[in-house]
Amino acid sequence: MLEAFFKTVGNRPRQSFPALDAPQVIKSTEAVWRSSDSHLEFVPADHTLRLVQDRADIDISGPDFNFVRTIRVFDVRNAWQNDSGRDGECSRGALVLLGTYGTQGDFSWQLSSTSALPPAHTGLERWGDHCPSIYHRSVFVDWRDYEGNYGFEQVNY
Repeated sequence: MLEAFFKTVGNRPRQSFPALDAPQVIKSTEAVWRSSDSHLEFVPADHTLRLVQDRADIDISGPDFNFVRTIRVFDVRNAWQNDSGRDGECSRGALVLLGTYGTQGDFSWQLSSTSALPPAHTGLERWGDHCPSIYHRSVFVDWRDYEGNYGFEQVNY
């Protein structure tokens, strides 16, 4: 739910209205919060917006919202490998986290691995191949929309 508070010092809200031939006076008594408090304070401390923490603020447990539960966030904090110089040994390490959404939109992280990354992820294609030097960091998000179509985005950093 979006709640908006505006000062009532005679200022109209900062928003655009369509240009019409005849000027109209547009007032929204529902969007204005009337107060005798100081007009310098935008939202008084006792009226701050309540945030819904760690879950959706509506019931999304039904099948219409299955697409939310298909969203996966892979945080490849680092993945590296290189030849250690000792008898051709390969030094390799990775920290990959997987974030998922639960039944009511609750988001959680769990430890994952490079092998769990989807085929669409790029940057680690030669991981494990005769130890080429690799250093990779990225965030990869994938999902299936409500029609089942696959989508993804990747940001390397």
